[in-house]
Amino acid sequence: MSTAQLQELSRRIHDASGFVPQLRTELARSVIGQESLCHDLLLAVLADGHVLLEGNPGLAKTTAVRALAGSIQASFSRIQFTPDLLPADVMGTQIYRPQSGTFEVRQGPVFAHLVLADEINRAPAKVQSALLEAMQEHQVTIAGQTFPLPKPFFVLATQNPIEQEGTYPLPEAQVDRFLIKVEVGYPSRDSELQVLQMVSGPGLPQARPVAEPGQILAAQGLVREVFMDPRVQAYIVELVRATRSIPEGGLASLEGLIRWGASPRASIALALCSKAQAFLEGRAFATPDDVKSVARGVLRHRLGLSYEAQAEGIKAEDLVEKILAGVDVP
Repeated sequence: MSTAQLQELSRRIHDASGFVPQLRTELARSVIGQESLCHDLLLAVLADGHVLLEGNPGLAKTTAVRALAGSIQASFSRIQFTPDLLPADVMGTQIYRPQSGTFEVRQGPVFAHLVLADEINRAPAKVQSALLEAMQEHQVTIAGQTFPLPKPFFVLATQNPIEQEGTYPLPEAQVDRFLIKVEVGYPSRDSELQVLQMVSGPGLPQARPVAEPGQILAAQGLVREVFMDPRVQAYIVELVRATRSIPEGGLASLEGLIRWGASPRASIALALCSKAQAFLEGRAFATPDDVKSVARGVLRHRLGLSYEAQAEGIKAEDLVEKILAGVDVP
């Protein structure tokens, strides 16, 4: 890409990203003490991907998703996953109208711009798999008819890591369809005190609309145009290959710690998230630092830890750190 083309793209990004500071402000007003969570949500929205949120109860996961939907004027749907949930409860079904003697398709709650799949690991496998077509193809098939989902379309799923009874772990094929996984931690002391004062007093402020779905779609198109040097692309591939077995290019220090590594879908996700990070910073080009800043969220749920690693208390996050330290930066 020539210098003139980069300058033109930079100008377009500057014009199209005017809503980003306001969006950050609105999320910060409604979700106190979770700056990393809000940043990762913005990253996924711009990269047009789904998010898996994992954290203990009461850490503002649902609040953050609601605030995001309100600030971009998106239709919002919340699905509480339970063991007795059926695929039709999520996707929709065909119902009979006795007045007219005809069948009619009633669309389910998945038909929204932003879908919160709350405690997704509480539903059985057939309900979890019902989301696969929607997440991957952005369409749903009901009674032989295919219906497109709204654009933009995001699934933000939450799961509780501290309870195992009555839960169904997500299959690897489903987990891999999430662009990033966000581990939500506890807020700082000052942030928690601020939450307490606001909730016990006037209450948390509601997010005000500062963008609309059309602006999000335009921004997503520009994110894909962000320039990425072939050397940065090669760096991404080397990072992903390092998660695999030694013959595939893995690091010697990881031998025996990983049962399976990340697929090419991880390379694509790293590239898109890196470009989205550049867009958030108003740049028309992605750098290795962008790749490193998003690598943890993209890779932590795509590594299968060996029994030895689990026995030693090693986490996927630790292995990602080793990979980032072991692969040469261009």
